[in-house]
Amino acid sequence: MEFWLVTTDHLTDRIWFRDDEDFKAGMNLVALLVCILGVDVLAFELMSNHVHFVLHCTREQAQRFIDGYKKRYSQYLNDKYGSKEFLRRVAVDIRLIDGMNESLERVVAYVQMNCVAARICLNPAGYPWGTGNAFFKVTPVKGRRVDTLSGRARRLLMHSTHPLPPHWLVGEDGYILPESYVNVQLVETVFRTPQRMNYFLQHSSKAKRRLEAEDSTPSFKDQLVRSAIPDLCQSLFRKTNQNDLSEDEQAELLKQLRFRFSSNVHQLSRVAGLSYEIAALLLDKV
Repeated sequence: MEFWLVTTDHLTDRIWFRDDEDFKAGMNLVALLVCILGVDVLAFELMSNHVHFVLHCTREQAQRFIDGYKKRYSQYLNDKYGSKEFLRRVAVDIRLIDGMNESLERVVAYVQMNCVAARICLNPAGYPWGTGNAFFKVTPVKGRRVDTLSGRARRLLMHSTHPLPPHWLVGEDGYILPESYVNVQLVETVFRTPQRMNYFLQHSSKAKRRLEAEDSTPSFKDQLVRSAIPDLCQSLFRKTNQNDLSEDEQAELLKQLRFRFSSNVHQLSRVAGLSYEIAALLLDKV
């Protein structure tokens, strides 16, 4: 049993989670794999085009966890959107963390601060798709116990028939609360105090990156920018699908997204499903 940082490559031409329902499915999949594999999760964050996990397990379990996550979430995307083998070639980095010390504290802080570096929220506690609000809580965790749900409700929730611990809690947003299965006690033991955790959060590389790149980071979430595309296609070009646009219309669409949302070329390529090179060429046309 060792500590591992598990990170996927950042997709540049598409996103994993297109809306809140996708994020909820991704959250519940973490809980399901914890139940199936017995992996100890210390922290994680689901970002629009990549994911991070801090795990306490064997190297083999860490590999099985992320392989299972990619496979099962790809199946979900195929069932919902018809996106076949969406994550098959997404590379994964599994890196050993040097023990239960400051190295672990720095890694947990790094993962927690991803959403802040992306200018999605002011602090990790404001980001729902991970463990940002799981540690050093002063109020009881509130939710509905799994054993109060019908069998059908559990299947719809988890997209699986695998049994879950009856005491796990489902939050009002429709996913298993991370506090049900994350090893909160171990993380709090490592940091010892909320002040110490806050110190590592504020001095993480992600926090510094945000300060250094404040003016160049997108101001809106990928999901929000992507959701505007159908309406813009209809209002600007009287077309219902982005795939029906001509090259000049694609260029104008990207121009409008950049103007309305202050999006950079990296975000535009992700939300429009284009390579960075093509997005850059289209922007050069306008």
